[in-house]
Amino acid sequence: MATPRMLRVVEGEFVVWKRLWRGSLFQTVVQPLLFLTAMGLGLGELVDKGGGSLGGLSYLQFVTPGLLAASVMLQASFESMWPVLGGVKWQKTYHATVATPVESHELFGGRVLWICLRGTLSASVFLVVAAVLGGVPSVWGVLAVPAAVLGGAVFATWLGGYAVMQDSDIPFAVISRVGLFPLFMFSGTFFPTSRLPDWLQPLTWLSPLWHTVELCRAATTGTHPSAGTVAGHVVFLVALLVLGWRWGGRRFAKALAP
Repeated sequence: MATPRMLRVVEGEFVVWKRLWRGSLFQTVVQPLLFLTAMGLGLGELVDKGGGSLGGLSYLQFVTPGLLAASVMLQASFESMWPVLGGVKWQKTYHATVATPVESHELFGGRVLWICLRGTLSASVFLVVAAVLGGVPSVWGVLAVPAAVLGGAVFATWLGGYAVMQDSDIPFAVISRVGLFPLFMFSGTFFPTSRLPDWLQPLTWLSPLWHTVELCRAATTGTHPSAGTVAGHVVFLVALLVLGWRWGGRRFAKALAP
């Protein structure tokens, strides 16, 4: 539950963002939309002509929820690495924050809440433009926004908790190349995971992004998976979020202890 002091952290992040939002516009909004246009309309035309089996969906409709979930994941991940390290090591603004009545776990929670708000804004803009392009055939597509934000929150908690105790940003490049981008490519974003080798398919079930993509795709396409399937995806993500929240809060407390 958000406490008043967590909301103060969110307010502080908003004040900074109001002055700098133009600098983040390309990465958080324009770049994903350009990717959607290139993949969904450009490559999608070739896929559709080739008669690829996508459950009766055009490639644009198939790839839209995947790119939505993946763009929120990447935004949340990057916001949870370099800015967190900067706050605790380079600018030391986090030390100044916990010198006030705000406690370390509230600082952590406020950061995660702010990342979720940023993700909600980016996902909403993405969804509106995708709908105009024809990539969202169902009115239930609005539910893809909270699903994408839930997935992004998972990455924000775990990566924020990891970043706060690092001495340099060198590991972040490794995480991006070895962790995030393989998830981006092989979690059902661009093609059904059923096309993967049989031995690799079960590993996708461990991917938070795969569960997020499945929820987003069910929403934007209007398919009706069983209640058990939806509950399974949600429970998996919520469980990871709760564990990451607790672990990240303890890491922040340890890193910012006097």
